[in-house]
Amino acid sequence: MNYDVIVIGGGHAGAEAARVCARGGARVAMVTMLRDAIGRMSCNPAIGGLAKGNLVKEIDALGGLMGEATDRSGIQFKVLNRSKGPAVQGPRAQCDRDLYAKAVQDILDGEPNLTIIEGSVAALRDRAVILSDGARLTARAIIITTGTFLRALMHSGEQQTVGGRFGEPAAETLSDSLAALGLRLGRLKTGTPPRVARDSVDFSKLEEAPGDKTPRPFSILTDRLELPQVLCYLTYTAVAAHELIRANLHRAPMYSGQIQATGPRYCPSIEDKVVRFADKERHQVFVEPEGLQHPWLYMNGISTSLPADVQDAVVRSLPGFGNAVIARYGYAVEYDFVNPEQLEPTLQVRGVDGLFLAGQINGTSGYEEAAAQGLLAGINALQLVRGGEPVILRRDQAYAAVMIDDLVTQGTEEPYRMFTSRAEHRLLLGCDSVYERLSPVAESLGILDDERKRRIEQRVARMSRAREVLQTQAKLTQHQDFELDRFIEANPLAFEGMRLEESEGVVSRLRYAGYIERQEREAARLVDDEGLRIPGDISYRLPGLSREMVEKLSFVRPASLGQASRIPGVTPAAVAILRMHLRRGSLRHPEAAKTAEGSSVVTPSAF
Repeated sequence: MNYDVIVIGGGHAGAEAARVCARGGARVAMVTMLRDAIGRMSCNPAIGGLAKGNLVKEIDALGGLMGEATDRSGIQFKVLNRSKGPAVQGPRAQCDRDLYAKAVQDILDGEPNLTIIEGSVAALRDRAVILSDGARLTARAIIITTGTFLRALMHSGEQQTVGGRFGEPAAETLSDSLAALGLRLGRLKTGTPPRVARDSVDFSKLEEAPGDKTPRPFSILTDRLELPQVLCYLTYTAVAAHELIRANLHRAPMYSGQIQATGPRYCPSIEDKVVRFADKERHQVFVEPEGLQHPWLYMNGISTSLPADVQDAVVRSLPGFGNAVIARYGYAVEYDFVNPEQLEPTLQVRGVDGLFLAGQINGTSGYEEAAAQGLLAGINALQLVRGGEPVILRRDQAYAAVMIDDLVTQGTEEPYRMFTSRAEHRLLLGCDSVYERLSPVAESLGILDDERKRRIEQRVARMSRAREVLQTQAKLTQHQDFELDRFIEANPLAFEGMRLEESEGVVSRLRYAGYIERQEREAARLVDDEGLRIPGDISYRLPGLSREMVEKLSFVRPASLGQASRIPGVTPAAVAILRMHLRRGSLRHPEAAKTAEGSSVVTPSAF
């Protein structure tokens, strides 16, 4: 069978990639091992958070589905860091995991250009996807979004099981096809905590952790959140649990040598917390429902691969969990990934025309990071099929752009997680301005439906009008005793017909106007360097560049002078030399490059 685009994998990255390509008019096949597992939340049943929530809003502004699915399944909505400035706030939603997967599947089922094929990929060969049953699928572009399933191995104490998620098989042979293309693969590790039977917990001994009184939807398409909003809870580990963990470290795969891969620094297991933060007497555990009717609780904060008997004892040491029953034990997953330095900023594999990678295969962690990559890989695959120009967002334009630039420029040796601190222009990347920044890009590509376009236009117009009306009162918003509710009440005409999120966005722009304008000026100064494109086949053997600079630049092969300046170890002097040659047009091309750098220049190949 022949398609325009084939998407391998049915996770968050795969869903976004498949949908945007289908929405753009391409004939798309999504190959997934289990159709019912499309959109499944492997770990925490939640979407968003600090910086992650901004990614979800960016996905919505670009026509993606994650915000829609979250609003259909969200059972607690909360803006984190609400007491701080808008640059570090992050919307988050606890979801019903079953309803979230159903929402994703329903959205994909509504795309007439998308065909879902249940099967396992055995190999990539001659620009085709070969399934384990021998079927052969061809396409102009292939997007691999295999999550944590590449040669995946699950660990629970001494027990090891082949699989990328509980009860689901691993992708055993696809790694061989990637290695045959010359790609360097590594191993990473992630983990998940135990799930506890809800009816075995004494909630009277837990702290309540409510959501916002006025829940804020993620998607511009959502007028009202339909599901009941529920409580989450908070409890803490204690010294007894820590001593128990220390006494059993020799049975923990991460410490016994059973696992060799690198785990996430910013989401460590409870074993890591106890070892790395030995002076802490307790650690937070967020107790989160897996759904409105779901019988399990997710124990956020005690990800572990300790043996079952140790997990039982640790959980039962928590306040309120003295009689707890573990419904599913925590485990770790070890899996293959491709170092993302081998990718173009479009997420196409360098030198392999039409092959894109997105999600955990690129070394990232988290649903949101995966979905944003899937969407942008999908957009660029769509453009490749159409014969259009690639889409590369700037770092001052989106958190997704920061993430992708970090990955392809610097690579990663541990699971990458998005943080607001990674963005040097984070004041420009708030949720309040996301539709103004990104929706014009999506509209120009023809991937926004009419209803979304209409709502975006109305939102932008409302907020622009309000800012214009309130411009003379900007100084009032900067007073220390400023109260948003009173300000809105005092200016009913300016805020007429606006959502609370929009009103807060208008006031935020007024309050921080000076800082925002400063960052806009700083970003504008960098635009010239980002606009200076570097041909992919040039030689870096230039007068004045040291051997070290030549090696670094030849390995990463930056797409622009701006990207070159962010390569670790590349000096300002080297950037200045590059700038001079780019403006003169004196950089050498393939033949000279092959002589100068030998095998460092990747020759485009089929797969």
